Amino acid sequence: MYPADMKYTKDHEWVRSADGHAVIGITDYAQAQLGDVVFVELPAVGRTVTQGEVFGTIESVKAVSELYAPVSGEVVKVNDALSTSPESVNKDPHGAWIIQVKPSNAGELGSLLDAAAYQALLG
Repeated sequence: MYPADMKYTKDHEWVRSADGHAVIGITDYAQAQLGDVVFVELPAVGRTVTQGEVFGTIESVKAVSELYAPVSGEVVKVNDALSTSPESVNKDPHGAWIIQVKPSNAGELGSLLDAAAYQALLG
């Protein structure tokens, strides 16, 4: 259920490496807990984020939840399509990315969970 080519956080974000960038989104578990997503607050391109720091929020019909940066670096791209179609996070949680970061510390990826460890975390 959780793609093996991604790393995961205990806060239910995923990271996939692509073209030297860390592509970041939320897991299927997270979107299921949230329910119908109605809004995603995106950070500004150029903003520097620190691993574990809040970079935005995601709002559903049930709650507003903070999004945490799985890695440190500079935000190089945001998924503007989420402004008009936030529900794509529910439809394809492991395909609907939120931001892309140029990592400043590649070693941080090693501190994240692999798919088996994330699945074990969920029980």
